[in-house]
Amino acid sequence: MSSFSNLLIPAVLFFALGAIARIIKSDLRFPPDLAKVLSIYLLMAIGLHGGYELAKADLGTAINAIVWALILGFSMPIVGYLVLIMTRKVSPMDAAAISAHYGSVSAGTFLTAIAFLDSSGVEYESYPLIMLAVMESPAIIVGLLLAAWARKQIAAGNTAGGVSVDDLDNDASKSNFSHLLKDAFTNGSVVVLIGSMVIGAISQPSGIEKIKPFIDDIFMGVLCLFLFEMGMEAARRIKEFKKVGAVLGVFGVVMPLAGGFVGALVGHEMLGFSVGGTTLVAVLGASASYIAVPPAMRLAVPEANPSFYLTLSLGITFPFNVLIGIPLYYWFATYLAGG
Repeated sequence: MSSFSNLLIPAVLFFALGAIARIIKSDLRFPPDLAKVLSIYLLMAIGLHGGYELAKADLGTAINAIVWALILGFSMPIVGYLVLIMTRKVSPMDAAAISAHYGSVSAGTFLTAIAFLDSSGVEYESYPLIMLAVMESPAIIVGLLLAAWARKQIAAGNTAGGVSVDDLDNDASKSNFSHLLKDAFTNGSVVVLIGSMVIGAISQPSGIEKIKPFIDDIFMGVLCLFLFEMGMEAARRIKEFKKVGAVLGVFGVVMPLAGGFVGALVGHEMLGFSVGGTTLVAVLGASASYIAVPPAMRLAVPEANPSFYLTLSLGITFPFNVLIGIPLYYWFATYLAGG
């Protein structure tokens, strides 16, 4: 029960307040670009802090963490895709777009987990920060490949004047794919996070000390603002629940649970992390992207319905993880550690 009581922290409570404000139709609105500014700050702060800690970390463990981040990032979308196809409730294109969100990561969920651990006095390794940066892109790549494969299956046998539809679209598809592949690796959140980690790693300790008020003292306050805005957005999305249907709604809860438990096993068994570190890896496995992946899927898979993947990732999975999932993953990590 103590792990659940630790959710009574300002950051999570502000998320709930944002949701309530939307539900009661308050006229409260955030400036359009404020959420983006807050996201950049949060990624910069955790990147600087993580890079400083990683400079003192073991290289072998860091490489091992990257390998497992890639394994999770590439495998989770495939699992999600197969599950969605088996439900027969969505088209292959919708399944490809949705599954890409569940192999990528949610920085907001990760930051909430850090706040949860900090409030509990639980220490954690810095390696999950590397995994956070690495896992942003593989799921996008897998989603694009799944969509291309589904598109080819749908178009199989179709011809236009004796010319295959695949042949007509081949050059454009290759160009589009290479462009999106580049976008996946140069995504703004990835650039900010990795760049800040490098700066934190190579900076002099005295320099980091001077900006500690920036990366530590105001961090939780900014996180409260960020989750306040996200609570309003999540409440807005949850009204669209009818569009995704009950089966997809269940997927939005079961998929993060499965990913969280797999992530916890990876963190404990494969990486040998502490309870805190294992919890963070579980959160990475459980979260669904709502920032980096949606625009990529909107551009690459126009056949997919955006209300499906946006409602699932932001309206269902994100609040579930913030309010219920994180303490569950912490409990499982404690159980694995024999606690």
